[in-house]
Amino acid sequence: MRPEKQRNIWEEIEQGMGSVGRLKILRVMLQKPKEAFTKYGLEKATGLKPVDVRTDLKTLIKLGWVKEHPYQPRTYKIDLENEIVQHLLEFFRQIKYL
Repeated sequence: MRPEKQRNIWEEIEQGMGSVGRLKILRVMLQKPKEAFTKYGLEKATGLKPVDVRTDLKTLIKLGWVKEHPYQPRTYKIDLENEIVQHLLEFFRQIKYL
């Protein structure tokens, strides 16, 4: 892998996993990868404040780790087609975070 490609991947991982809130959201979504969550559902499942869920979801959506569905209310689902998300799923399983 080219060094600049490797650097971009590390920057993405650092951004995606750069907060406890994002880790909690990823954990909840990876535990139930077929389920779509509302912001309210993620607040309840993670114990995070609404503003933190909104901020963290924006980052995860921007990275392509989470898909946003335009239903009312909006729902969010982990993107298991994303290669980094697949690696995170395996990593979380190995360290028994899931």
